[in-house]
Amino acid sequence: MTALPTALPNLTPADVDAELDRQIERLHDVGHLQHLGWSPAALAGQVDALRAPLRENATHLAQASPERMPFVIVLPTLRPSHAITTQRLGSRPGVLSDDTADIDDFAPVDGLEVPTVPYAVIDVRRGEEHLGRTPDEAMVDFASEGRSPLTIVEGLALLTANPEALEKNHCFQTPGSRIGDRRVPGLWISKRAPKLGFCWAGNRHSWLGIASCARRVAP
Repeated sequence: MTALPTALPNLTPADVDAELDRQIERLHDVGHLQHLGWSPAALAGQVDALRAPLRENATHLAQASPERMPFVIVLPTLRPSHAITTQRLGSRPGVLSDDTADIDDFAPVDGLEVPTVPYAVIDVRRGEEHLGRTPDEAMVDFASEGRSPLTIVEGLALLTANPEALEKNHCFQTPGSRIGDRRVPGLWISKRAPKLGFCWAGNRHSWLGIASCARRVAP
């Protein structure tokens, strides 16, 4: 697998192209493309239209770090129950919590427009700035900041693109996906493996960030 770029202040247009290609390679390496019946070339053809808008914004995008990604390719038809099993922490595969077995039924919250074709989430943050805030409070923060909550599909895409985004005591929730109750999906480490489960919308945590993006860009 091609390594993540070294953290630098900003991207260049060439960095955008390299990172798009790296993420396509990564989606193939973990088996997501094969699961959907796609080839790397087929996905590249779909996301090529993203290159121009991402290049235009390159100088405003910080390069990759565990806390932040300039952009992440999202495959909206990839089921979270499958995507979590492809995550790894060392040699340990990701697991789905028994009490979140209905994760594939979670949907974007009202008012959140999510593309139905492969797209990119821009300026993705795992949300350390919202430590100690509840997901409900963070949703209000996002509205005032002009940001958008990450969905669980997007959160798993972030973890696929950048496995380093999941660290001990530095994990995250994705309040952009709900199912009509108070559960908020999240990704953390349990028994030294990535785990997909839920927390409550009104609970505070000192180790769970609340993930967001600046916007979504579709081809």
